[in-house]
Amino acid sequence: MSTGVTKNERVRPDTLTATILHREPHPLPQNTTEAILVYPGKLEKSIILKPASIPYCSVDPVGKIEKNEVITPNAMMLSDNFFALHTMFEQNIKATLVYLDPPFATGRDFHSRQLDHAYTDKLGSAAYLEFMRRRLILLREILTEDGSIYLHIGHQMVGHIKVLMDEIFGKRNCKNIITRRKCSSKNSTKKQFANIHDFILFYTRSAHYKWNPPGEIPDAEWIAREYPKVNDRGQYKLGPIHAPGTRNGETGEPWRGKMPPKGKHWQLKPSKLEELDKQGEIHWSCNGNPRRKIYLTAEKRLAFTDYWGKFRDAHHQSIKITGYPTEKNLDMLKIIVGASTDKGDLVVDPFCGSGTTLDAANQCGRPWVGIDESFVAAKATINRLCKGAQAMGDYVQNQNNKKKEPDNLTLEGLNGMHTEQIAPKPMGFNFYIDTELIETYKKNIEELFSL
Repeated sequence: MSTGVTKNERVRPDTLTATILHREPHPLPQNTTEAILVYPGKLEKSIILKPASIPYCSVDPVGKIEKNEVITPNAMMLSDNFFALHTMFEQNIKATLVYLDPPFATGRDFHSRQLDHAYTDKLGSAAYLEFMRRRLILLREILTEDGSIYLHIGHQMVGHIKVLMDEIFGKRNCKNIITRRKCSSKNSTKKQFANIHDFILFYTRSAHYKWNPPGEIPDAEWIAREYPKVNDRGQYKLGPIHAPGTRNGETGEPWRGKMPPKGKHWQLKPSKLEELDKQGEIHWSCNGNPRRKIYLTAEKRLAFTDYWGKFRDAHHQSIKITGYPTEKNLDMLKIIVGASTDKGDLVVDPFCGSGTTLDAANQCGRPWVGIDESFVAAKATINRLCKGAQAMGDYVQNQNNKKKEPDNLTLEGLNGMHTEQIAPKPMGFNFYIDTELIETYKKNIEELFSL
């Protein structure tokens, strides 16, 4: 593993290189020059942020439509998210967390398990990038200073989106590129390696952001391997008492006639190491090498890395789903919500699909706003928030037997006023519709709500 050193830790001059007698024939850009994406139709930020909100109607629990300009969490918005985000921006609605799972620029159409067309993902590269850029600029504006954004993307555009995110949020605010295992090995290996991963780009609004480190309880096998020794205090392992880097203070001085290894320093002052040794907390090897005893505690958790292998898409019959395409793992969303927000913080998902993010936020005690322009997505979200998801085996069986739930959901059911086939703790929430949709898509809206 390579480790860098700070300016203060450097003890020798820079290395000599074989390029000293030659230079690039064409000068490189200055070190301060940042890379940006250039393509036709790229709008100035000031134009994107010009007022562009549209009027909305809300639907109350008895099905009454009213003009309602004020967006109040918890809310599902049936709208183009560009205009919905503009409305939130102009109403100064601030989110601590944004998670988005937008189209991946796959060049495909997507259908639900009922074979309802959900959305089209066929924008060309320049159009796709500008589509995303305009929304990311708005999302940055609605983030709190201590807020975070997680963008879920596939291999097709991850490089382009990374450059775009660097441009909008700042390269220094990129915290992780998380690799998520999405599925088991596929059969597309005739002329390439199996594609089993997608990616989550984690950025923050500033250097001062909320962070609640997530962790998981270690299993017995891991504990036995990592903490193999036992005494009357419990299980423990041995760890070094030195750390990388040289120091000129007490931690760089001898202890028990020994100096720390070259390029390193003691983790603690020699006086503190002496105390630990008297307490029996230092283990001395047969060749006189000191190591510290580190005990297993009940609070021990394994920190998450930037590889997530346990949050796969639905892959067996017991996993609950809504039937919406590209539906993501609920436990994964709960980890994200818990890591980057506190209770009461607003969570926004501008491509909310089947409502997984909204469900996760609700379970974690966070208010939320979900946006989607697809009626199939709105239907899936309403079903999920009213009745929960359904085990995949039961879902498939019901579809095959054509025992589908009624398409029409009343708002009384939405808010828990009906008890039949409703989850034990149904969620009431606000539903907003782009006013222009009321007449144009009246039949579709009636299929969502028995108006």
